[in-house]
Amino acid sequence: MGGLACYVVSVVLWVVALSKVPVSIAYPMLSIGYIVNAVAAHYLFGETLSTMRLAGIGVIIVGVYMVARS
Repeated sequence: MGGLACYVVSVVLWVVALSKVPVSIAYPMLSIGYIVNAVAAHYLFGETLSTMRLAGIGVIIVGVYMVARS
């Protein structure tokens, strides 16, 4: 039930975001979730953030920044 509730909240937030921001801006922002997930896994589960993973996170950050600025 908790997972379903989280999914419903997620869908509602996505619809609200799309009503305020163009899809070409909003959709790339979803990739920030990959960064949050990697950092949370590092701190909560002790997963390593290798150099390659940190480089990937950097690419995501730069890409999202470029899309947000355009």
